[in-house]
Amino acid sequence: MATETTTCCIVGGGPAGTMLGLLLARAGIEVTVLEKHQDFLRDFRGDTIHPSTLDVMAELGLVERFLALPHRTTPGINMVTDTRDVLVADQRLLSGAYPYIAFVPQWDFLSLLAEEAAKYPHFRLKMGAQAHGLIREGDRAAGVRYRDADGEHQMRAVLTVAADGRDSALRAPAGLVPRGFGAPMDDLWFRIPREESDPPDTFIRLGAQGLLIGICREDYWQFAYVIPKGRYAQLKAEGIDALRASVRALLPWMGDRPDKIEFSDARMLEVRVERLRRWYRPGLLFIGDAAHAMSPVGGFGINVAVQDAVATANLLAEPLRRGTLGTGHLAAVQRRRLPPTIAIQRMQILLQNQLIAPTLDGTRESRPPRVLAVADRVTPVGRLIARMIGYGPRPEHVRTPGRS
Repeated sequence: MATETTTCCIVGGGPAGTMLGLLLARAGIEVTVLEKHQDFLRDFRGDTIHPSTLDVMAELGLVERFLALPHRTTPGINMVTDTRDVLVADQRLLSGAYPYIAFVPQWDFLSLLAEEAAKYPHFRLKMGAQAHGLIREGDRAAGVRYRDADGEHQMRAVLTVAADGRDSALRAPAGLVPRGFGAPMDDLWFRIPREESDPPDTFIRLGAQGLLIGICREDYWQFAYVIPKGRYAQLKAEGIDALRASVRALLPWMGDRPDKIEFSDARMLEVRVERLRRWYRPGLLFIGDAAHAMSPVGGFGINVAVQDAVATANLLAEPLRRGTLGTGHLAAVQRRRLPPTIAIQRMQILLQNQLIAPTLDGTRESRPPRVLAVADRVTPVGRLIARMIGYGPRPEHVRTPGRS
């Protein structure tokens, strides 16, 4: 079995892993990112980039290249109900440099980060490399075992970071089990062709027939049709025509385009809200969804992952450089990122229980939640919601120095 070494081995090339790899390489730390897929082209991923992430991209000198990617922007998210429309989280109420939410295909965002990281001699990205076990020295993680097209390998590291999502391959070997908080829904993702006469922005459609989120791409819509938890099999048993009819009822302006929906082209996402009680072991740290799976509510996923990566680099780059990294440094990352994670998940759970669940079981009228209706009229409330969505409870800023 071939053995390699690095200072920091990051498992997972999503937003958390690739951003952390860039930040550490930029700070002069030797880092290797292992991504199990051969490319970043994963459809039906979240594309929501909030102002907090745009600030980070600006601090890295990358915001102009980011904004040159194919993207769309909106000041907030339009919630369309049977009675009125409400603009949620209007970023124009704040004084930030980027008063909007951007929607960029995640594969373009990750490619940009990886291309920038590749400029540093300390960075390696291994695609098609699937981690499947920990290397141990006593009670300390000393790297990972992974396989690729050439066979089995060992990657020994001072620090291993699990950033490989909510089904992290390193949770079980580390003896870590997440605590789940439940979710009343799952999401069925599918595409429908877009026409020039369609609404220009991403929206949430809340109606008597259900709940649907539409992300506007250049030539198609990416929809998430929200279904009761565990009801996907029943939905398929009812047949595709029932789903098509529900979408037509929610979006009458689409005409007969929902008739193009096929179950074979759709993807069901099991919604989970969960987090580890402890995010670390000696030599091992979990960040992003590997530490705390977020609900899609609010579009926080990418942005919280980026915030985790920035905080991790800020706290660990210097100990890694000096060779003094200890478990206390890893605990400091959890202390830093746990409070905002709890705050966001509590907000998501509240909205799931008070808005989504009653909508799905038909016990709630199709109207905006009271707090959002008030926010639409009362500027301080609107500003508070906009800040929570756009920046989160504790926005992070790049503190690591740039070194060649």
